Amino acid sequence: MKRLASYLVPFFLIMISQQLMAAEKTLTIIHSNDLHSHFLGASPNIDYTPFITGDDKTIGGLARIATVIKTVKQNRKNPVLVLDAGDFLMGSLFHMLSREHSFELRLLSMMGYDAVTLGNHEFDLKPDGLARILRTAHRLRQIPPLVLSNAVFSQESKKDDSLEKIFASGIVKPYLMLERAGLRIGIFGLMGKNAAEVAPFASPVTFEDPITVAQRMVKILRETEKVDMVICLSHSGLWENKKRSEDEILAREVNGIDIIISGHTHTKIEKAILINDTIIVQAWAYGKQLGVMDIAYNDGHVALKNYKLVDIDDKIKGDTEVSGQIEAFKADINRQVLAKEDLTFRKIIAETDFDLYLKTEESNLGNLIADSIRWYSNKNNYNPADPATKVVVSIISNGVIRDPIVRGKTGQIAVCDVFNAIPLGIGFDDAETMGYPLITIYVYPSELKKALEVLTSIYPMKGSDYFLQVSGVQFSYNPYRMIFDRVTEIRIGDEENGYKPLDYSESNRQLLRVGADIYNATFLKIIGNFTWHVLDIVPKDRNGNPIDDLKAMRLDSDKQKSGIQELKEWKAVMEYIKSFPDTDGDGLPNVPDKYRNKLGRNVTEASLNPYKLLKRGTYVTWLAFSALLLGILIILAAGWFIIRKIGNRSRNVENRK
Repeated sequence: MKRLASYLVPFFLIMISQQLMAAEKTLTIIHSNDLHSHFLGASPNIDYTPFITGDDKTIGGLARIATVIKTVKQNRKNPVLVLDAGDFLMGSLFHMLSREHSFELRLLSMMGYDAVTLGNHEFDLKPDGLARILRTAHRLRQIPPLVLSNAVFSQESKKDDSLEKIFASGIVKPYLMLERAGLRIGIFGLMGKNAAEVAPFASPVTFEDPITVAQRMVKILRETEKVDMVICLSHSGLWENKKRSEDEILAREVNGIDIIISGHTHTKIEKAILINDTIIVQAWAYGKQLGVMDIAYNDGHVALKNYKLVDIDDKIKGDTEVSGQIEAFKADINRQVLAKEDLTFRKIIAETDFDLYLKTEESNLGNLIADSIRWYSNKNNYNPADPATKVVVSIISNGVIRDPIVRGKTGQIAVCDVFNAIPLGIGFDDAETMGYPLITIYVYPSELKKALEVLTSIYPMKGSDYFLQVSGVQFSYNPYRMIFDRVTEIRIGDEENGYKPLDYSESNRQLLRVGADIYNATFLKIIGNFTWHVLDIVPKDRNGNPIDDLKAMRLDSDKQKSGIQELKEWKAVMEYIKSFPDTDGDGLPNVPDKYRNKLGRNVTEASLNPYKLLKRGTYVTWLAFSALLLGILIILAAGWFIIRKIGNRSRNVENRK
């Protein structure tokens, strides 16, 4: 009997271990986010050589990503899912024909993506524009599965009807069911709160609270669809401030999500985040990295076995099929978009000895782009007979400046790389042409101060996208002053002609002409709504009359034609760079040395000196000071009352003695 047991025990142990091993199922997930039409390696695009390794410093490129996807699939015996967390659109010349050709979705389909959600920039072309993109890809049968769970269509407006029909037809689903190696996998997509906030052109589409929708989706997937695994493609993001970090909040608030593929914030993280039982990942942006995770599923539990962020760089040889398709798309851009501007995708328009970068501070690229708006507006719309028509100040926020312009191997600046720096937007002409149009408005000096307070007070609360780059103005501010009243000095002018102090008191009713793109101008108009009307700005025309519709203030490049021929922001930058002098005699303009460093257009003068905290303060400062003073008086009075009462008690005690 003992001998029999000695044989049976190992046998049963082997059988149990085999059953446990058989119960564990593995899955590999490849994920990306915020590709933003970046088909080519950058920067600059002209250095990118997808079929040659070891010869350039560019990062990204869909052909390289396609190679990684194929390699991972070849090296895994288990199923592989390829997922994207949104914002595949808007960021390069390729998106200029997205409505007509749907380049982005066609490439994602070609590369084998299993599910993709929609981000805020998919709505930049308005609901009908997005509907056209989706219809085009569907008609060509080159579209990956799409999910978005919290879009809400208007019952009053018809402006989103075309997109609503697309959703109703199932081209975009609230969730997706996949089965891989016996695993039932449920995938749903979310638009985050911040992403919805910065998607003004999605209107009248709105977005339901992501926490509420996620709870509903998990309940459906777990209880009705009986899934083994729930994956959320969340265009919500990860933030340094944990109170704002939406996808971390999502993991804490909603039970039952196994994996969150995060997007929107372009966050570069070193490893996966684990909150409760939810795995959260994000892969930077623009295809610079690709996440690869190996997942183990065992008895209802999902565990992360391995996770790696793959750098998409010059070590990877690009896929020939994907690269060939991109080259065909590039030919379409040259023929259908750039030919009418006498440009081509890779045309060299200037050269630089230094890199132009955007930072969350005054930056050389920000200064150049802000200068281009003022220069281009005055070149096309300034009437010397009426000095007040001169644009004296221009403003642009960091959020619409996307890529640097870097020297690269040659120092040459190509059309494609300039466009990548300022690519966003759509026009408001009949054809809804691509690119934000420039507009000008008139404001009082006191309102210019309010606009500059966006940098001093809104940006610290809302993030780097709200940091302002300016032209035609220098200003100083004290970050210790009362919120919305931190600007202490404003000077108008430029580096070439000098700056003069501006009287920004409420009594000065001088009209100043300010230039911006329509996106930033719209924000300036509504900023009062977000600041308890402290920063109310009323845009005006040349005669000081309030403007209700900012579209009426678009600049017209050809007044001989009917309608408004919009001056585009991207063309302003292109033409400004082309106007630079050729300082080395090689026939190409050179970026002036003035842009090598900061120009001192905004200066922080931090001080707790009471005089400097109160000097020229608005009612906001004086109300706060009065409240503080009243509080001090109340404390002193209370202290005096307590001391007196104690003194009286002491005297009473002494008297009793």
